[in-house]
Amino acid sequence: MTPIALGSQRELFVDPNLIDTLNGARLHLHEPVRKETVFRVVEPLENACTGCYNLVQADGKILVYYRGYHPTGKHEDLPEGWAQTQTTNLLVSEDGIHFERPGLGLVEAEGSTNNNILIRGAQAHNFCVFLDGNPSAPPEQRFKAIGGEGRNMLFGFTSPDGLVWESIVDGPLKIEGAFDSVNVPMWDDYVGCYRIFSRYFEQTGEDGVGVRAIQSCTSDDFIHWTTPEHHVYDEGVPYEHFYTNATTLCPGAEHILLSFPMRFVPERTKDTEGMDYPGGGISDAVFMTSRDGVHWDRTFMDAWLRAGLDQRNWTHRNQTPAAGIIPTAPDEWSMYVAEHYGWNTNAVRRVTVRPHGFASARAGYHGGELLTKPLTFTGSTLFINYSTSAVGSVSVEIQDAEGRPLVGFGAGDMDPLFGDDLDAPVAWRGDGGQGGAQGGGLGGTGDTGGLSSKVDLSKLNGTPVRLRFVLKDADLFSIRFGDS
Repeated sequence: MTPIALGSQRELFVDPNLIDTLNGARLHLHEPVRKETVFRVVEPLENACTGCYNLVQADGKILVYYRGYHPTGKHEDLPEGWAQTQTTNLLVSEDGIHFERPGLGLVEAEGSTNNNILIRGAQAHNFCVFLDGNPSAPPEQRFKAIGGEGRNMLFGFTSPDGLVWESIVDGPLKIEGAFDSVNVPMWDDYVGCYRIFSRYFEQTGEDGVGVRAIQSCTSDDFIHWTTPEHHVYDEGVPYEHFYTNATTLCPGAEHILLSFPMRFVPERTKDTEGMDYPGGGISDAVFMTSRDGVHWDRTFMDAWLRAGLDQRNWTHRNQTPAAGIIPTAPDEWSMYVAEHYGWNTNAVRRVTVRPHGFASARAGYHGGELLTKPLTFTGSTLFINYSTSAVGSVSVEIQDAEGRPLVGFGAGDMDPLFGDDLDAPVAWRGDGGQGGAQGGGLGGTGDTGGLSSKVDLSKLNGTPVRLRFVLKDADLFSIRFGDS
């Protein structure tokens, strides 16, 4: 087995990529925590069909782009030219909790330009923005975006400030798809290319009935794009309606792509009486990951975010995650989900997740173990993101590639970690060094009991090893090697 070259990058337990065996443990998906409502629509510039939220963090501000006004009737019943009435609007925040509508003075609506509208037209239907991290991108193209509605009508845009936009080429980009939802562009610095994750219809039967599905393509210049590749899943994983995808690079582990599709279930409908924009179907949000952008792991088929007790979330196109993850505290990442779509109470709610804590390797009270595949690393210390109960613990053993414990690095050669920590150093008694190493790093309350020593692992750099984690009533979220 070829060792995984881990280096010093952080690895998350969101998929089986690093795992050889689990014994008494399992991978567990963690649901986000619902927080406050941060935005509620106000007519006439917004309405029940406001949506398509996506976020950018730039210059100390959090910018939220969204579809503001959208006609609320069925498309086939709307007058000719209705698409041109749609708008892209902007919210601004300094803390990710309190958002304001800035007066931009760019587009006249309701007799005034003192509003937060950026553009009006068909491209505003699903305008999605990113801050271009490509070192070759000129300053006047610091921000990029795509937008457009309908089949094969996706347009590219650039901006120096995220406010004033111009087309990158005349006409639509040469990409095929069915683009009537949020299609997500990004610069992927890990592989050095632009990506677009967009929607198409996957034909799933001889009757021609299809499901909304996700595809992706890449580009070196944001103008010329490869032919989209349909997402590939493991054998036996069924296609489900993915209305949006909300794909993003994992902060601090950018070699992992995270996706939060809104899963649409059109054959189920609950009470829609009183909706401003009634329609069939219900929805939730799911979670999946990829290492290459094409092959996607669906270890977790259950919902990442359910509708909950709020009955207005049990109607169509709710629990829709916005594209983007924002650090709002040292121990907190914030994401945003659309609620009450189709109602006059249409809103956005903030939800929080533990940093790198979307999923974990979990064992209960009776304990369990995780053994990694052979790997190589760079750094002097192993750091882990973990949580235990008051009686729980985590112990770590370093083995050679054949599974033999290294002398001084057995699970019994350390004082078990207990507590809760985002980046705790692991310490062994090693070669008889005197104690003093403790957990409790950033955002944590971990503790080793003060008996184990921080042993320099540099002598093992480049040597294939395995890690054996012994867990009791504990979650192991991520690991990394490094010097600090």
